Amino acid sequence: MTSRLLFLASVSVVSLLAVPAFAQSDASPAMPGQTDAQATPPQPDDSEIVVTGVRASIVGALNRRRNSTQIVDSVVAEDVGKLPDNNVVEALQRVTGVQVTDRGQGEAGGIQIRGLPDALTTLNGRTIFTAANQSFSLQDISANLIKRVDVYKTRAADQIETGLAGQVDVVTRRPFDFDGFAVSALARGIYDQEADSFNPNAALLVSDRWETGIGDIGLLVNGSYSRSKFRTMATTAGAFVPFATLAPPAGTGLAGFQRIFPAPIDPRTRAFVNTPGLGNWEVGTETGLPTAPGSTISVNGIDTPYWLSRDAVFSSDLYGKRERPSVNAALQWAPNSSSTYTAEVFYSGFRGDTFNSLQFSFVDFWANPQAPTLYDGTNIVKSRIANSVYGFNSADYTRNQTDSFVYALNGKWDLGTRGGIVADVAYQTSQYKTAFFAMRTDRVANQISTTFNAGGGIPSYHFDNDALLADPKVWNVAQLYDNANRDKGSAITGTLDAYYTWDSGFLRQIKGGFRFDERRASSDVRTADAAGLGRPLSSLPAGATFTNSDFFEGRGDVPSSWVSANGYYNYAHADDIRQLYGLKTSNQLSMTRVFEVDEITLAAYLQADGQIDIFGRPLKLQAGLRYVTVDTDATFRDRFNNGAISRASPGSERLLPSFTARYEITSNFRARFNYGETLRRPNFGDINPNYSLTGDLTNVGYGSGSAGTATLKPTTSKNYDLALEWYFGRNSAITVTGFRRDIQGLVTSVRSLETIPNNGIVAGKTDTFLISRPANASNGVLKGLEVGLTYFPTYLPSILDGLGFQGSLTVLDSNQNVPVFNNAGQQTGEQRSGFFGVSDFSYNATLAYDKGPIGARLSYVYRNPWQARYEAALFANPLGVWRRAEASLDFQLTARLTDRLGLTFDAVNLTRMKQQEYYRFGNVGDKDRYNLGTVLIPRTFAIGARYSFN
Repeated sequence: MTSRLLFLASVSVVSLLAVPAFAQSDASPAMPGQTDAQATPPQPDDSEIVVTGVRASIVGALNRRRNSTQIVDSVVAEDVGKLPDNNVVEALQRVTGVQVTDRGQGEAGGIQIRGLPDALTTLNGRTIFTAANQSFSLQDISANLIKRVDVYKTRAADQIETGLAGQVDVVTRRPFDFDGFAVSALARGIYDQEADSFNPNAALLVSDRWETGIGDIGLLVNGSYSRSKFRTMATTAGAFVPFATLAPPAGTGLAGFQRIFPAPIDPRTRAFVNTPGLGNWEVGTETGLPTAPGSTISVNGIDTPYWLSRDAVFSSDLYGKRERPSVNAALQWAPNSSSTYTAEVFYSGFRGDTFNSLQFSFVDFWANPQAPTLYDGTNIVKSRIANSVYGFNSADYTRNQTDSFVYALNGKWDLGTRGGIVADVAYQTSQYKTAFFAMRTDRVANQISTTFNAGGGIPSYHFDNDALLADPKVWNVAQLYDNANRDKGSAITGTLDAYYTWDSGFLRQIKGGFRFDERRASSDVRTADAAGLGRPLSSLPAGATFTNSDFFEGRGDVPSSWVSANGYYNYAHADDIRQLYGLKTSNQLSMTRVFEVDEITLAAYLQADGQIDIFGRPLKLQAGLRYVTVDTDATFRDRFNNGAISRASPGSERLLPSFTARYEITSNFRARFNYGETLRRPNFGDINPNYSLTGDLTNVGYGSGSAGTATLKPTTSKNYDLALEWYFGRNSAITVTGFRRDIQGLVTSVRSLETIPNNGIVAGKTDTFLISRPANASNGVLKGLEVGLTYFPTYLPSILDGLGFQGSLTVLDSNQNVPVFNNAGQQTGEQRSGFFGVSDFSYNATLAYDKGPIGARLSYVYRNPWQARYEAALFANPLGVWRRAEASLDFQLTARLTDRLGLTFDAVNLTRMKQQEYYRFGNVGDKDRYNLGTVLIPRTFAIGARYSFN
């Protein structure tokens, strides 16, 4: 470590010594690809456009790309406190190459950039994170606080090295952004149609600056509060498992239509042990079991035809509430024209609770079997009747809370007309707490009739008497689950950057810097469960039951009402419930430390910019090297082995080159090329080798679980980008970008059946678990093409003057080698697969209008089907879970009543898009016969008023 420190320090000293001391009259603006927290040499702005409203937002983003050295696309707030969407993630879905990944709980939950999910998240150029994670939950940043969000597709040596997908930098406002006193207030009411709730969203910004005897001083305070009540409804056809036909061969030990569970495997030979009633088949294979008519499984040594049917059908009715308080405050001081000091505090909070009333029924029992209906030309069951089926309802209550603080000091000094130094130090803390309290109730129903796809990928099912679903007397109080987690993270980060520029000659700028970051993280957990009470739900106190209504709004042929325990009541009376089950009460509960990490990252870079003329036009070059070393010290405690301690130090070091060339073919037509290397570090939880276990809740014969890998290495990527950009009008441009990512060390899951005794699990008690562990077992290539168009014509007649268009499309192609493992953890082969989350085609189109007091935009976003994840490796269906194509239509309208006061109207998901999944791996699987779940995505409408003075 000492030699690394000496090397890094020497690089920084050399870069600083290259900067002579001069005076400069103006503070330097932010450098493209940088933020105000980093060294910022002056940059020309040869395309400044003074416009307001919707056009200001679109054209501002266009100019960010035009003036940047790197390839960067942005979302710019059209006014103080006004991004064009309900949250930051939804705003980013209209950025070229960005795809929203999850809308399942009333809002967009995450993004992917060019199909990759791990973008570096920064706030004003500083790394931010949530608790023990490597990244920050962007949806927790209030859109009301944002000045601009920059999405960097390429990277330079002066940028932080992590994030294969790129970097998302959230820029907040500062008092020197304004000439003097400024105030902005925003109040909105957002109506959620599914939840039938009206939710507040408010923000207030106050800023002022003064000329004093000690220089210019500015102070800004910006606060925001939002609350959202939502309802998410979903219905699902369960996983595939094999069943005997109505007349199985003699000697198999099977009855008609009996479910065929897997036979045991000899631990020494890994061969199946022939067992009556059990089949020689392995769960969780990539393509599942064959679906051709007459396909057989060996049962007790006899080839036995089988049908593939679902194990269950179920519906989820989730009620939630989230609150997001947030504050940003900044104090700036410019004692003279060559220095600026900034102190900032940022707070982001999250308060959430959800109550999921889950209605689950198995459809796998073989009492009094009746012939099913099969899909033509397959052994796949389309519809069936099952008798004497076991089912349960579950009242799952979750409460979570996040508090994240960032404190920062920044100093910028201009050293003459050509140089500058920036120093920045930041300290941040983040804590995430969650509690999960769930009570099940169960029964055996006489009969259930189900069609697994009744149309559009939505199953249909009904019981012989649906009214009993809402009768608490027929439901027994079953298992209880009582879990909690607490994650903490903190970091202190210091950076020192310097630059020196020249106006002529080949060398135009040299820049260097040093970064120190010490990150600490810890995770604590407690778990408890208990078996059922053997008493009816109706015996619980008044208020302890909950009955929903109007489930799925008639958009599917499924039961619309059922009774469950009341999650809100249970959590409010948690100790009373715990006493009923004989569990520890609050005064006896304690957390167990799972892991703690202390990680030091040191980085230094040296970067040079040059320029030469070719055919009389400038070719601008930038090349740099970034050296980074990471020293990680991690301590883990095994909850299932008397707290046994293990340690790991999975450190790493890298030398990362970067190069960019930008050629001005004409004043409005340019080409860019970029090469850079980036990396993705493992999440701290992924290096924790200890188990997280779930019992055998679906009666497959063993439970499931996960564990980390202490020796997990960073994933690295070599990145190539080539862009052509034509700025054919003052407000218009076409951009075309081709890119390729060669990625080494992709993480895939390795699974194995393991025996873990004395694990403490009561519900679904077992000692055998199918454990998944991450491994750097794959390499892959991601390549694609992005096309963007911004067009505000100048020739339209007066009534249409102000009409414009912004749109983009992205074409992606990905493939990686996917190792195939058996349940002993042994690799048995290899297949090719695309990356998770990659849609091969997506586009967005926005029609904008901005004239006089009216600003409006109508936006449509579409993406092709994509593979979302792998199913739990417990069943007989293809392992891949795919999402159907998704599209969303949104509308925003602003009417300026005066120069200071405006009214707003917003509508999201006008087409009432659904989120749907299905099974597929390779050429096996489709959205019709292999349909999985359907989630209704809320449609929201918002009205509000905005006041702004500056």
